[in-house]
Amino acid sequence: MTTGSRRNRPLMAGAGALALVPSLLAAGPARADDASVPRDLATAYAATARYAYEPLAVKDGFARTDTCVADPGMGGMGGAGGMGYHYVNRAGVGSTDPRRPAALIYATGKDGERHLVAVEWVVPATGQPAPRMFGRPFDGPFTNAVLGRIYDRHVWLYKDNPAGLFARYNPDVRCP
Repeated sequence: MTTGSRRNRPLMAGAGALALVPSLLAAGPARADDASVPRDLATAYAATARYAYEPLAVKDGFARTDTCVADPGMGGMGGAGGMGYHYVNRAGVGSTDPRRPAALIYATGKDGERHLVAVEWVVPATGQPAPRMFGRPFDGPFTNAVLGRIYDRHVWLYKDNPAGLFARYNPDVRCP
């Protein structure tokens, strides 16, 4: 496969995923009157789809990591699943703009390559209530070893998540 075709393959697959947004929201946003949710999901998708080709993420300032994040309960039976490898762009930390995520999340596919699976927004927790995005409050606050106390919002735009579009962990993502 040439680099050009590899670059386009995830975009075509993602276009089908975007068409599923209405069904992914079937449970409804936290505020039923929030018509901005489908629009903001489409905006986030349009802003991040190019990063399905991982080298573009690195080129645009998302720092590659070799640490795969999984639910601590995954050591034995149970647990919520994994997140994957977070590529963080510090310029996006604090943003609730659908075009400016703080992190892109990749998981290793059966082909051994990393594939974009989710996007994450991170806001420092400084005593304020959880910010809202996509019609619901962020998760948290949590303590992050690098960023301190944070709120976060995961969106599984590029990989189906049986736990839900906005779940923190995906039971179908495993860390090596």
